[in-house]
Amino acid sequence: MLVLLPPSETKRPGGTRPPLSLDALSLPELTPSRETVITALVALSGDEDAAARVLKLGPTQRGEVAVNAALREAPAMPAIDRYTGVLYDALDAASLPATARRWLGAHVLIHSAPFGPVGALDRIPAYRLGASASLPGMPPLRRVWADAVTAAFATRAPAFVLDLRSEAYVALGAVPADLSSRYVRVVSEGEDGAVRALNHFNKHAKGALVRRLAEERPRTGSAAGFVRWADAAGLRVRESGAGELELFA
Repeated sequence: MLVLLPPSETKRPGGTRPPLSLDALSLPELTPSRETVITALVALSGDEDAAARVLKLGPTQRGEVAVNAALREAPAMPAIDRYTGVLYDALDAASLPATARRWLGAHVLIHSAPFGPVGALDRIPAYRLGASASLPGMPPLRRVWADAVTAAFATRAPAFVLDLRSEAYVALGAVPADLSSRYVRVVSEGEDGAVRALNHFNKHAKGALVRRLAEERPRTGSAAGFVRWADAAGLRVRESGAGELELFA
């Protein structure tokens, strides 16, 4: 099983040497696209006003421009530890035992805007770039990433893909149609029986789900197998049609 996660706008600072090595990232066929985006982002960071405008940074966020400028030389850390926020706080990867972290490294990709999908244990620096940004001198990120990422997923050819990304990152590289996959929506059921999508708890539920998967490491190679595991684990999951699953929070 391959699990796809979105990144987070908030990130943990710091890290250790060596800095970013594109050759060491998962899905090495994405290296040319990664180089294109990183080069454009670092170049933009040479003009603080332009960078703040393009990245929609407020007055208190201008320090993010310097973070991007130093992207190639900055300390790095595993992607699963770099990101913070609701989803990653619920996952709390730092507190997992080594076996669970190894499972994350083998089964989880985090889809970033500058690096594309990276392995959970791939070392990356801090950065500021969202899926909707348009960097000067290059096409929209969707055009840079979409075909290359979809082709990379096809090369990896997992038996089953559990897609927990936001729709903005799905647009940067869909799962190939011929791979078995399910897109997950987090929902709640009201007293009237109506099912409603969740916002804040959407991220928490996804983080808690991935933590549970890392702890139990089920041998799941299909949507049906994932649903069976979820039922046994006390999670409420159901097929909702059109290649989607509903996860009840």
